[in-house]
Amino acid sequence: MKIKKIKINSFGNLEDKEIDLSDNINIIYGKNEAGKSTLLKFIVNSFYGTSKNKKGREFSDYDRYKPWGKEDFSGKLAYELDDNQKYEIFREFGKKNPKIYNSNMEDISKNFNIDKNLGNQFFYEQTKVDEKTFLSTIASMQQEVKLDKNSQNILIQKMANIAGTGEDNVSYKKAIDKLNKKQLDEVGTYRSQGKPINIAQNKLNELKNRKQELLNYKDLKYDFEEKKSKIENEITQDDLKIEILKKIKKINENEILEHEKLHYNVDIIKKDELEIFELTKKKNYVLEDNDVESEESLLKDYNDKINSLEPVERKRFSRRKVKVKKYIFLTIVLILINALLITFIKDNLLKYVGLLGIPLLFIMYFMEKRKLEKERIIRQNKEDLNKKVEENKKLLAFEKNKKILEELNIINAKIEVFEKDKREQIKIMEETKERIQSLAEIEKEKLKNTYRNKIDIYEINKLINTEDIDSKLEEIVNDTNEKKLELHRIELNKNNIIPQLEDLAQIEEELVSTEEEYNGLMKKNNSMIVAKQALENAYEKMKNNVTPKFTNGLSENIAKISNGKYNRVSINDENGMMVELASGEYVPAERLSIGTIDQLYLSLRLSMNTEVSNENMPIILDEAFAYYDDERLENILKYLADNYSDKQIIILTCTNREETIFDKLGFQFNKVRL
Repeated sequence: MKIKKIKINSFGNLEDKEIDLSDNINIIYGKNEAGKSTLLKFIVNSFYGTSKNKKGREFSDYDRYKPWGKEDFSGKLAYELDDNQKYEIFREFGKKNPKIYNSNMEDISKNFNIDKNLGNQFFYEQTKVDEKTFLSTIASMQQEVKLDKNSQNILIQKMANIAGTGEDNVSYKKAIDKLNKKQLDEVGTYRSQGKPINIAQNKLNELKNRKQELLNYKDLKYDFEEKKSKIENEITQDDLKIEILKKIKKINENEILEHEKLHYNVDIIKKDELEIFELTKKKNYVLEDNDVESEESLLKDYNDKINSLEPVERKRFSRRKVKVKKYIFLTIVLILINALLITFIKDNLLKYVGLLGIPLLFIMYFMEKRKLEKERIIRQNKEDLNKKVEENKKLLAFEKNKKILEELNIINAKIEVFEKDKREQIKIMEETKERIQSLAEIEKEKLKNTYRNKIDIYEINKLINTEDIDSKLEEIVNDTNEKKLELHRIELNKNNIIPQLEDLAQIEEELVSTEEEYNGLMKKNNSMIVAKQALENAYEKMKNNVTPKFTNGLSENIAKISNGKYNRVSINDENGMMVELASGEYVPAERLSIGTIDQLYLSLRLSMNTEVSNENMPIILDEAFAYYDDERLENILKYLADNYSDKQIIILTCTNREETIFDKLGFQFNKVRL
């Protein structure tokens, strides 16, 4: 991973700065207070954000680096991962989350997880390096190397801690000592005296003995309470039975009342039946008085007379007609005769005499026709008169039957009205009976549902089917009163032993409290034992697997950095950190100079740099060589250039020594002035 470009808009005392970095050696030069450490903080905060938490300091990073009197508090950093993927981070440091762009300038910020406290986790997901690891291995801050003689033991302890536990602020020995002291002070042991667990154990034994003495009273109390509870339950059940019986009695009374209402319907039905009987008698009298066999025969006779009164087509009487052919023949004969007369008679008057017969023929024709018509009319009138006489006879019989039928119809109509009313009353009565039965069943079912969770269903059914409810009620009430008297006697006996039980109750409360205290102490003791065991196992694993790797890497680095002056470093529980001199002698690290201790610490950080990430992370050193003489500085710079040519190295310095040595050694580097 390489940092390619830094653009600072405004951060601390840095403003409008653009810095291009090379892939290997970069020297960022600036005088004291020029902003070198601020630049390093900008890099760290670009990756991890600017915290507003003071973390025990006077000022938080946000308060410390926010420019005065300016709204802009932002910048951008471009970097490239080992897979050649390029990214840019633009961060407004007042906001928790930055904007992350890929090489196509696409905003990919949402592709990474967001932690509600730490913000966007893009850099951790890409490198697996968190901020704490970044500051303890990749970047060396200025305050970490500028140590006076009195502080060298702190740095040595940090190195020993890293080798022993993997954390520079965690010491195995101190942790074990603190746990042992905490265990003794806060818990104690079975052999100790006057410690919390001993006090709790003694008190627990005393309370148990006293409790045993008072248990007899408690057993007696339990007997009373058991009897009391049993009788109270029985009284409760009796009260429920009384409630049920009273409700059943009410249901039965309502059912009787409803049945009494049915008598009204019965009276109406009897009245209807009486009316029907009287009307039927009247109908029979009408039939007998008119000598009619039955209503059906009367109706049949009536219909027959109706049919006989229907109009009948008049008979067409045959009539004699005038024989026209006769008169035509006679007319033709007269015409022929007249023709002969005209031919043979010379007398003009006589020869036309034959024509006079023609009018006579016409007169004879019409006279005969009129006579025949008169005869026909006389016959017709006679026939109509006879028919009318017959019709009148039929009408008289018809009217008589009609009157009888009308009287019978009126009687039948009245009978039908009473029959209909009777049917309706019967229907109402049946429906009322069903409704009364249904309501009673529903009420009883509701009663079962109401009390089935309070009293046995078998007992409920038994109560519902009780014949003499009043007797049953009296029996249960008397029984309940007896039970209440017994309950009162039990209560008096119980009150007599309460003073003895008050002491037992107090003892039991103290016993519970003491047991909780004792169990808490045991739990705390077991937790401390587990913690010590886990710490010991982790330490052994670290010592056997990780510490040799650190010490070997540290030994190799310090041998190269010191040109063989120091060849081997070891760390153990008994002697702490020991360094082998060129003569073969082992000396404690505390006896070394501050510069040598700085070399050891830097060597350890360099050896850890390659282990913390799947990326080839940079080496960032802020005034890391303040206590190095020129020879040591040349050795470390040559070591860095030779052994970390594949890493990006960023050296922040206020001197020209690094630049001069790199020029002398012939190494290429990128110089940036702040």
